Amino acid sequence: MTHPRPGSRIATGLLVLAGLLALPACDDDAEQELVENVEVNGVEPEELIEELEGVDLSGLGGAERRLFIRQVNDLLSPCGDPVSVARCIDEGRECADCVHAASYVKRLVGEGFERHEIRELYRLRFDPETVAEIPDADSPVRGTPMGAAVTLVEFSDFECPFCGRAHPVLERIVREFDGQVRMVFKQYPLSMHEYADDASRATIAAGNQGKFWEMHDTLFEHQTALTPSDIEGYAEELGLDMERFRADMEAEATQAIIDRDRALGQELGVNSTPTIFVNGRKFEEPLENLGQYITEELARQ
Repeated sequence: MTHPRPGSRIATGLLVLAGLLALPACDDDAEQELVENVEVNGVEPEELIEELEGVDLSGLGGAERRLFIRQVNDLLSPCGDPVSVARCIDEGRECADCVHAASYVKRLVGEGFERHEIRELYRLRFDPETVAEIPDADSPVRGTPMGAAVTLVEFSDFECPFCGRAHPVLERIVREFDGQVRMVFKQYPLSMHEYADDASRATIAAGNQGKFWEMHDTLFEHQTALTPSDIEGYAEELGLDMERFRADMEAEATQAIIDRDRALGQELGVNSTPTIFVNGRKFEEPLENLGQYITEELARQ
């Protein structure tokens, strides 16, 4: 499956790892290494650590348990030590994240992910090279504006049907984790969508009058009606100053915001919408897992 970039040929998928089970989206083998007495991708059965304090394996079947044990004996500690997750826990090393990492692997195994999928999702979540600093000072924020333990950043397109499906899920997440989660919105209109750019402009123009989220919600609730006349009608319904709204729709500053967000997304590897980051890490699991993922993040705090 290919993923779209603005101005390129697009296919469908949502937040998809290449070949992974993932969320649908609008689209514009690791080398062998040695880890302190554990040969990654070549661990001898007698070397495997099978009992891990703090990790309950009672819910796993026989085959799942074997896959879990193999994985935690292969995967590197999330704290940077040259040991496996299993050895990190077994030796009681000062890395609180090792138990969280093992519990994450257990969940993925229990949900039926394949070995290569688990390894990639683990890399995205725990590898120090896969976390990004995402500037959000000038972006719209929903939820707790300051001090939230978890920050979601969504790159989205108002005409993308998969973004439309994600919209109520993200709203629910912000409500359910009130005080703990903040959601940051980034504009990422795809060239394949005729009205996406105008819709982005409309939210920015409405935001200049303090009604970004009202316009945001209205557009997602009326995704099949995003013509210029439709958008003007929504602006009137929101009670906006229409002269100012029209001027802001056409302003260079408005386009500059879209260009800035798009450039940031491209720098971060965004190639489809919606793309979601959780505390700077790209979320590539199915969208229905987002609540559990956030719960796990909060447990790490």
